[in-house]
Amino acid sequence: MLEVPEGPLRHGYTTGACATACTKGALLSLIEQTTVESVVIKIPAGETVPFALHDVAFSEVQASASTIKDGGDDPDATHGATIIAAVSWTDVEGEVEIDGGVGVGRVTKPGLPIPVGLAAINPVPRKMIREVVEEVLWQYNLTRGVRVVISVPAGEEIAKKTLNGRLGIIGGISILGTRGIVVPFSTSSYKASIAYGLSVAKEQGLRTVVLTTGGRSENYAMKMYPDLPIEAFIEMGDFVGFTANHAKRTEMREIRFVGMMGKFSKVAQGVMMVHARSAPIDFGFLAKVAAEVGVPADLRAQILEANTANQVAEWMVEWGYREFFDRVSWHCCRQVANQIGGGLRIDTRLTTLQGEYLGGAVLDAE
Repeated sequence: MLEVPEGPLRHGYTTGACATACTKGALLSLIEQTTVESVVIKIPAGETVPFALHDVAFSEVQASASTIKDGGDDPDATHGATIIAAVSWTDVEGEVEIDGGVGVGRVTKPGLPIPVGLAAINPVPRKMIREVVEEVLWQYNLTRGVRVVISVPAGEEIAKKTLNGRLGIIGGISILGTRGIVVPFSTSSYKASIAYGLSVAKEQGLRTVVLTTGGRSENYAMKMYPDLPIEAFIEMGDFVGFTANHAKRTEMREIRFVGMMGKFSKVAQGVMMVHARSAPIDFGFLAKVAAEVGVPADLRAQILEANTANQVAEWMVEWGYREFFDRVSWHCCRQVANQIGGGLRIDTRLTTLQGEYLGGAVLDAE
């Protein structure tokens, strides 16, 4: 788990902003026939940001420049990656052609904001790159066509740490960013991957999705629901409320949650963002749920002194109150139904850390 740094948190910049800066530097180097070692670009968030450039190379017909992606105090899988832009002249006057090279994925499934067959460079980064090219050409009174190719040498390896393969983005990472800036712990890129995953599922004709908090619970979920295709499984991480709301917006008819007591006991309380920093486990609540299934007062008092929700789970198994897990699951379903305003079927299944099924519940939320 990432520790939150003390003091003010440092912003970073998206892969889209990095690609735009490299494009500007490479094009300036091509036009001026000199090495441009830094540029300033304006990002959609409204800031004007300087970027240092590396490995600048140019000839009379093409140029390239790179920069190192800095995620600030919210580093993701792409933090530290080298982003490269190569630019060259084309014969089509005024045209700005944008493509991906090595390490930039290519879209193979519908449902993403980029059509199938194109490089996974999202709409806002494409707009930023196109506008910076047009700005530089205008500055030098040029109307020539320009081809821009964005590459990430380690992109294919980095992509293994992302959900790109599930989304149908093959061969590398996506070039992302709607504001150009990475706000620490905003996790906007993770939310985007959830939204894209749901959109891909819809385009595949699915109306049931399975939502998990991570890779381990997803593995258990896949064994639980072997009849469902891989596109039906969405790693929602800590974003329970966001994912449930988006599932409803994408016209899903059923959402199935699979997870463990630690995070799902928070959902049962009504906490829809279940990161460790979001809210503590309410052992008083768990004791009340225990009372609902007949756990006597002396054992409920022990629950109040528990260290973790998993410890409570172990006690419930030991004491013979397995219906406790059905009740916690029912509370999860009810809280999610309240969150989204009903309208679909909600199924919750709880497992141990080792994948043993503990209990579940289903609610048809009208």
